[in-house]
Amino acid sequence: MKHKLYHNIVSCFIGLFILLNFSSCLKNDIPYPVIQLFVTDLKANGMMGNAIIANDDRTVTITLADTVNLKRVMVTKLSMTDGAQCSLKTPQEIDLTDPYGITLSLYQDYPWKIIGKQTIDRRFSVKGQVGSAEFNTNDKIAIVNVTDDTNLKNIEVKELKLGPTGSTINMSPDNPAIEWSIHGNYAKASVVVNYRDFIVMENWTLYVFQVKSTVNTRSVDAWVNVAWLYGDGKDGADNGFEYKEKDAATWSVLEPASVIHDGGSFVGRLSHLRAQTTYVCRAYSDNEKGQEFTFTTGTVVPLENASFDEWHQQGKVWNPWALNGLQMWDTGNEGATTLGESNTVPVNDIRPGAAVGSRAAKLESKFVGFGSVGKFAAGNLFAGKFLRTEGTNGVLEFGKSFNARPTKLRGYYKYTTASISHASSDYIQLKGKPDTCAIYIALGDWDKPVEIRTNPANSKYFDKNDSHIIAYSELYNGSTTNGYIPFELELDYRSKSRVPKYLIIVCSASKYGDYFTGGVGAILQVDDFVLEYDY
Repeated sequence: MKHKLYHNIVSCFIGLFILLNFSSCLKNDIPYPVIQLFVTDLKANGMMGNAIIANDDRTVTITLADTVNLKRVMVTKLSMTDGAQCSLKTPQEIDLTDPYGITLSLYQDYPWKIIGKQTIDRRFSVKGQVGSAEFNTNDKIAIVNVTDDTNLKNIEVKELKLGPTGSTINMSPDNPAIEWSIHGNYAKASVVVNYRDFIVMENWTLYVFQVKSTVNTRSVDAWVNVAWLYGDGKDGADNGFEYKEKDAATWSVLEPASVIHDGGSFVGRLSHLRAQTTYVCRAYSDNEKGQEFTFTTGTVVPLENASFDEWHQQGKVWNPWALNGLQMWDTGNEGATTLGESNTVPVNDIRPGAAVGSRAAKLESKFVGFGSVGKFAAGNLFAGKFLRTEGTNGVLEFGKSFNARPTKLRGYYKYTTASISHASSDYIQLKGKPDTCAIYIALGDWDKPVEIRTNPANSKYFDKNDSHIIAYSELYNGSTTNGYIPFELELDYRSKSRVPKYLIIVCSASKYGDYFTGGVGAILQVDDFVLEYDY
C-alpha cells in the first residue's frame, strides 16, 4: 500500500515537472493584427474650413484665423479609426508654432503630426507709391517705393496693417503718428505692433525708397487662350498694358475694364489669344513704358470620352470606356455589383442635338442587396479609377494627370430627384427631403491622385478646401429638371501662377452618396462635357 502511494506521488511530481517544462517552452507565436490607424477629422477653435488629412504623410493640416494664438490652439475634436487610442485627449490646448506630434495606438503605434497654417493680411501704402509693398516677416521689415519727386519729409501713409485683425500700431487702431528719419533717397521709421496677449511690443521697421522708374512689367501667367499680366506703376496714374504678337508691327492697348488696380500694382486679363502663339506685353504708367515681356500660350487639352459614348461590360460591371481603350472615367459599379447590378450605365436617351446613335451616362441611386440586408449606393461617375472594395465599402482614386488650365466646364444634365430614403447618423435630419445631384470640377497640384475611402473606420473624402486645389467649381440641384438642360461651371482659380497636375470631375445622383445618404430612384443623366479655355 505504501509502495503504491509512493508511486502515485512520484508520478504526480514527474507529470508536474514535465508540464512545467513543456509550458515554459510554449511561445505566443500568434502575431498581433496590423491595423492601419487614421485621423478622420479634427476641429479646433478659430479654424477656417476643414482639416486637410494626408494619410500617406500622416499629417493633419488646419488653417487658423489670424486672431488665433498659435502657441495656444484649442483642439476640440479629434476623430480616428474605431478602436484607436490617441495621445492627444480633447479638448486640449496645443502649441502649433511647429508641427505637433501625436500617436495613434492599437496593437502598433502610428505617429502623426498636426500642422497649423495662418496667414496675416499685411498692408502698407503711401501717397505716390510705385507698385506694391514688400514684407519680410522674419526681420519685421516693410518696404514701399515712391517716385523720385516725392518729398520724404511729408510721407502720407494711406494704410498700415502689420498684425492680426484688430491689432494696434504705436497703440493706435488706425494709422498711427510716425516719426521718419531721412537717409539720402529713403526714409526710415520704427513702429510697435501689439495684439492681445500674444503679440507684445513687436518692433517693425518701415522703409520708403525713392525710385526713378515708375513702371515695371513684373510677370505673366500665360494659359491657353488667356494670359494674366502683372505690372507696377505710380498709384493714381493711368496704368495699364500694351500687347502684340511677337512679330507684329503695332501694339494694342488692353481695355481698361480688363485691368484691376490695387494701389500702384495692377493685373490685366488678356483674353481671346491664340493657343501655342508667342506674344509680347509691357506695362505703362502715364507716358512711361515698362520693359517688354515675351510669353507663349499653351495647348488645348481635350476631355477624353466626354460624350460618354464609349462603354464596355465585364460581367455585371459597366465600364465607361471602350474595351482596351483609354480609361478617363470610372464608376462605383464594381462596389455596387457585389450586392446588385451596375447603377451607372449607358443609355440612348441623349441630349437634344447630340449625334444620332450616341449615348449618355445614367447614374441611378439604388439600395443594393437582398431584402433589408444591403447598402445604399449612389449613382456616380468620376474622372479617376475605382481601386477596390473593403467589405461593402469602396476605395477610389480621384483625378487624372492634367496640366492645362481651362476656364470652364460645359455640358448637359437631366435630373429626377427622390425623397432621401437612407441616411447615415450625421445626415439623419435630411431623411424625407428631396435628394440633390452634384457635379463638380477641381484642378490641383497633388503629387498623385486623391484617394477616397467610404469605410467609416478610416474614411477619407474629397475636400474642396484642400490646399492643393488650384481651381474649383460646383453645381448642385435638388429639383427635377424638364429634360436635359445645359450647364456651365466657371472655374474659380485660387492661384493663377500654379500649374495643375491633376483634373478631378465628379458626378453623383446623390450629393451625400459618399456618406451612404440619398434617395432610391434619384437619377442623374449627363452628356457631352467639354472644357473651354477662355473667358
